[in-house]
Amino acid sequence: MITQQGHRVISQFPNVAYNVVAIAASKGGLKAISQIVSALPPDFPAAIIVVQHLSPQYRSYLAEILSKRTALRVKQAEQGDLLRPGTIYTAVPDKHLLVNPNGTLSLSDAPKMNFVRPAGDKLFMSVAETFKSRAIAVVLTGKDGDGVLGVLAVKKHGGTVIVQNEATSECFSMPQSAIDTGKVDYVLPVDAIAHQLVSLVMSEKLALQELSPKSSHSFGGLMSAK
Repeated sequence: MITQQGHRVISQFPNVAYNVVAIAASKGGLKAISQIVSALPPDFPAAIIVVQHLSPQYRSYLAEILSKRTALRVKQAEQGDLLRPGTIYTAVPDKHLLVNPNGTLSLSDAPKMNFVRPAGDKLFMSVAETFKSRAIAVVLTGKDGDGVLGVLAVKKHGGTVIVQNEATSECFSMPQSAIDTGKVDYVLPVDAIAHQLVSLVMSEKLALQELSPKSSHSFGGLMSAK
């Protein structure tokens, strides 16, 4: 059952199967994230939230770097940002990045999780609670096991999980830990992840366009997810 608040959150997005793609990465992540977002079309209709493990001592240039590699809008997340379709939000050093039930973002000083802040687990769990079956979690190259609890949360709420394969990972620990949960839907080379995201997120949109050219532009209403 979707609450009235849930209606408001989802009404910000087009009628597509998934509203949010949450990405977690660590060692080797910049290259992997860049490869994925550069292959997404400019009309990709979901919001994308990126947690890359960052040094707390230095400013992050991730948003600036990604903005040069994608046609989508990119910005570093700010407290209170309202998630928008077709926008990439990047984490802030030494802050957990969370999605609130009303679809806004929070930057949290909560304790480190898996020895890191920002943590993919924190992001995934908050996305799962808010968007449920309309969320996709993506675990990319990285050390240690960040993302495991978040993957379990996403699957508990009916979402979808994609993991980068070993052959294209600089460090396979994070992807392997996710796979070990037994809850991963797709294990893919990094150059196939963008195509899979487009297939999942835009499949209903394309089907709608075949029925009615105007229907894909509706930001009201709800559709069944999956």
